[in-house]
Amino acid sequence: MTEALNLKALAKELKASGAPWEMDESTEMALLTEDERRMRLGVIPPAGAMSFEQAVAADKSAPMVTADIIASETAAGLPSKFDHRDVGGKNYTTPPKNQGGCGSCVAHGVVSVMETTYRRSIASDSYNLDLSEAHLFYCHGGEEGRTCANGWFPDQALDKCKTKGVTLESVYPYTGSQQACAVPSGWEANVAKSLGKTKLTNRTKIKEWIATRGSVTGCFIVYQDFFSYRSGVYRHVSGDAAGGHCVEIIGYDDALGCWICKNSWGTNWGEGGYFKIAYGQAQIETWLGPYGTNGVTVKTWNNNLKVNGLWTNEADRNAYVHFTGLGWKRLTTSSAVQQHAMLADLIGAKGGNRTVRALIDGAQVKEIYVI
Repeated sequence: MTEALNLKALAKELKASGAPWEMDESTEMALLTEDERRMRLGVIPPAGAMSFEQAVAADKSAPMVTADIIASETAAGLPSKFDHRDVGGKNYTTPPKNQGGCGSCVAHGVVSVMETTYRRSIASDSYNLDLSEAHLFYCHGGEEGRTCANGWFPDQALDKCKTKGVTLESVYPYTGSQQACAVPSGWEANVAKSLGKTKLTNRTKIKEWIATRGSVTGCFIVYQDFFSYRSGVYRHVSGDAAGGHCVEIIGYDDALGCWICKNSWGTNWGEGGYFKIAYGQAQIETWLGPYGTNGVTVKTWNNNLKVNGLWTNEADRNAYVHFTGLGWKRLTTSSAVQQHAMLADLIGAKGGNRTVRALIDGAQVKEIYVI
């Protein structure tokens, strides 16, 4: 039987190993019971994939990733450090959430990847994209028999994001306890969809994706010492393997030799809900991914939009509007008369310095109201 968290033993072993990272006995996770902690670990591999036991065995024999190895893997033109919380001064990540007493970490990790990828794709850290983990897990996961007790895996979750999409948190708020799907009717009017997924097969490809496209999923083995992590670069020091977990990998740092990740255990845990984990640790680079999403489209009503510019030519229904924080979008109407009316409203809004409420579906503007 796996031994429970032993904080005294961890403190002793951290000191003996030169204190590579700091522990904290008061983190929310450390204060939970053993059963409560395990409920937060929701990675359950599908049939045919590497099992949890196989991942643990592989981790025991995995070599340490040294500075020489990192240097030899560095691709030309790739930055030595990248963090989606600071890309030219913009923070494309969304705030860490708390999955509560449910093994829904896969839904949280996948949703976070979609949010970060979309915000980066439109170069806006002010666009408030808050997707519903409840919709992805309790509805789409529920169709596949996934529950708080048996978790999920990211490739199937991303497939659901492509074929069905995920609505907004404001439409279906998340609560961390088992429930039947309760998404309201009409949720399709506010939905984000993935354009597909890409599996990244080595450290260099993961870094390249993060530096050029967006964040990625990361599934890994949680050992008992990880529950009391507070700061620094995590390496397994003490305790047995407790289960599998999924997070969002938002960056990397070659000087520190680590991945930078966003967790879903609330802001009382780790570095305000974030953590760093050494390259090669706990199978985070190889187990059930990692995956990036090839792109994200969002269909939703957007309020208080500022019109920055307009463009059109003599072609039929070929007009574009530029909104602050969203960039250029094409006006899509069923007739030339509707197109001219929409264009006239936007010209008036720009000239009168008035804001607009618009139904935007991906790169298309389908309806507008001048406020």
